[in-house]
Amino acid sequence: MSDILKFYSAPGSCSQASHLALEEAGARYEIVKVDLAGGEQTRPAYRAINPKGRVPALATSRGVITETPAILLYIAQTHPAARLAPLDDPFALAQIQALNNYLSSTVHVAHSHGRRGSRWADDPAAHESMKRKVAANMVDCYALIESQLGDGPWVMGDAYTIADPYLFTVTGWLKGDGVDYRQFPKVAAHFERVQARPAVARVLASA
Repeated sequence: MSDILKFYSAPGSCSQASHLALEEAGARYEIVKVDLAGGEQTRPAYRAINPKGRVPALATSRGVITETPAILLYIAQTHPAARLAPLDDPFALAQIQALNNYLSSTVHVAHSHGRRGSRWADDPAAHESMKRKVAANMVDCYALIESQLGDGPWVMGDAYTIADPYLFTVTGWLKGDGVDYRQFPKVAAHFERVQARPAVARVLASA
């Protein structure tokens, strides 16, 4: 595609997954960093771009796309030469979407309970209770992911897809959650392989 995409992101957030995919796809894009710590995402200027007040957001010639699974699939569909998704195989594509949606709806939420408990409860004691459960919940999530990963090298076997940068990004949160990702051998090997990719090195260097 010819238009230059504008990508709204924040270092350390889930937006890294889409940033990695943009770089892998060879997309023409501009990065706009959103200051989450300073509350930029809550201000009218950013709310006009993404009313949800979150990252990522991808501004295209047809409008803004939000939510990581949606952005990842859009990148794959608009840059088919990069082969970041099996667009002609509905079952394989559904498998990718199943993992990406699990990362978004379950794993990310389990992680967020340790940092944003106020989204779910007003009682400070409840916030502390949620924090205490984060490590155990993340271990449970990753035990399931480990059990479903094949022999690799990538999530879908030989093909690197939009599932790989997303899994890599979320795995990178485990240390801060009090979990050693190396207890999951397949996950650990995957993380290290993704980290070694040139596109990933470029994105991480620019963060």
